[in-house]
Amino acid sequence: MVTFGIVADRPETGYGYIQRGEQVVSSTAFAIRSFAEKPSLELAQAYVEGGDYLWNSGLFMVRADKWLEAMTALQPEMLQVCRTAIERSGCDLDFIRPHHESFAACPADSIDYAVMEHLPNNESLGILACVVPLDAGWSDLGAWDALWDVLPRDASGNAHAGKTLAIDTRNSLLFSETCLIAAVGVDNLVVVETPDAILVADKRKTQEVKRVVAELKAQNRSLASTHRKVHRPWGWYDSIDSGERFQVKRIVVHPGASLSLQMHHHRAEHWIVVKGTAQVTNGDKTFLLGENESTFIPLGHVHRLANPGKVPLEIIEVQSGNYLDENDIVRFEDSYGRC
Repeated sequence: MVTFGIVADRPETGYGYIQRGEQVVSSTAFAIRSFAEKPSLELAQAYVEGGDYLWNSGLFMVRADKWLEAMTALQPEMLQVCRTAIERSGCDLDFIRPHHESFAACPADSIDYAVMEHLPNNESLGILACVVPLDAGWSDLGAWDALWDVLPRDASGNAHAGKTLAIDTRNSLLFSETCLIAAVGVDNLVVVETPDAILVADKRKTQEVKRVVAELKAQNRSLASTHRKVHRPWGWYDSIDSGERFQVKRIVVHPGASLSLQMHHHRAEHWIVVKGTAQVTNGDKTFLLGENESTFIPLGHVHRLANPGKVPLEIIEVQSGNYLDENDIVRFEDSYGRC
């Protein structure tokens, strides 16, 4: 079972490390002696100077039968949960979707913790854990400070993406997706704006963003698992605004696609066509709507939205009612096998 260790060119406190052992005969691989968590700066410096530590890239190569063999021996509970999720899976077009509730019961653990760390001292399994040094100009772009490292920087050391303005600002990453970020008199910050949220962090602390995610989950906030813009087999929707008893969505339907035939127990809907042509089923009537035309879907009415045209259909949907969650959908017919 092989993992790839990045040849370290500097002490890095944001990465895990792999200590290599003896070289495997007739191979460029080395046996794995140990794994090390994200170290202090002093320990990271010692790792780099020692020469036998590599950055843990999280890249693995293994035959499927060997992987299942290791999981059977080391993580039987995790393997059984995954098997149950597949056995109870459903089809969605070309996708096999594992059963959500079954998979949610799977213990949350990485390959490193669950399997790899147990192999060096478990020869009875008959599986050799190896590391292959990789020197390929690698960067962990999963971290914001790593993105700052690779982006072009201005004379003050700032990296910019999107609509940004930096005044008396140094060594910072400003990353905007929609609106202007203006930074004045700050140093060594990461400021990231998306339609979902805004992150402001000390560049030396960006590895701790997982604490934000943990807190969002602890507070049961929807942002921990759902984006504002949600993709569906027929297109996508963007939740523009919401409040007590109302929600506004921008909906785009691909040419030839349609939403399910459905109804809601707790909400009514207004549809306004912005672009394209909509084929609307509203109760026992089916009709076409053009741009700047609209219709009202009363609570409890069976309805469907489809795009019979050759260009994307764009509508604004205004929902009103006492319960507006996505699980208030009763599907009667669906082209994508959803229930």
